[in-house]
Amino acid sequence: MKTVALLTDFGTSDSFAGVMKAVMLGINPRLHCLDITHEVKPQDIFSAAILLAGSYAYFPKGTVFLVVVDPGVGTSRLPIAIQTRNYFFVGPDNGVLSLAAYDDGVKKIVRLENRKYFLKNISQTFHGRDIFAPVAARLSRGIPFRSLGREVRAITRLRLPALVRQRRALKGEVIYIDRFGNLVTNIDQESFRSFIGSRRFSIRVRNKTIRYVATSYQAVRPGVLLAIFGSFGFLEIAVSEGDASRKLGARKGAAVSIVLA
Repeated sequence: MKTVALLTDFGTSDSFAGVMKAVMLGINPRLHCLDITHEVKPQDIFSAAILLAGSYAYFPKGTVFLVVVDPGVGTSRLPIAIQTRNYFFVGPDNGVLSLAAYDDGVKKIVRLENRKYFLKNISQTFHGRDIFAPVAARLSRGIPFRSLGREVRAITRLRLPALVRQRRALKGEVIYIDRFGNLVTNIDQESFRSFIGSRRFSIRVRNKTIRYVATSYQAVRPGVLLAIFGSFGFLEIAVSEGDASRKLGARKGAAVSIVLA
């Protein structure tokens, strides 16, 4: 039994995610399907890439990740599969697979062009059902990776925004907002610790100042702003029992700075 993990922007009110699972189970009845999420905001490729990068390593080795956030479906963008050191990734060549795949270590990339592994009739709008799901299911059955199509040397890559390090400030930004309204930044623990050393600091976001990093969401009173290193491994701005995005009026791309005292 092999695992296929799904991540899409399809939601659960329509039949899309369920139909993809049905297609895969028709090909591999012993398949173990797991949902990472189907609640990515529509067409939000970067957020999907962040979620995949933050979750893939917790899955069993050999897992096939089926990722369909594909606003370019029906265009010239390639359907691809990636073999990494420990996993397989299947989806569109729009960058959504790149953060996770390159983090694990890419071994080989192929374009999906062997039509015997697709469904017979291919829709212009649902490659998740007709191309990606059948390929993922067949990978779970152990077909040779090279049989999927020709090797590709370069794909679309996404990268996290770079931190800007100045003499007295480390500048980052919000890269993701979770369903609780927590503002996930691109400031990782190593960069943060390296910058502040043993010096006093403040964290500034949307004209607000936070003077320490908390160890839990309840380290302050309800409704009070806090900073914490969350499960993604990045600094988050949160509100105890509240919504930081709403309280601050902050969106993705909002500036967050670590300023030395």
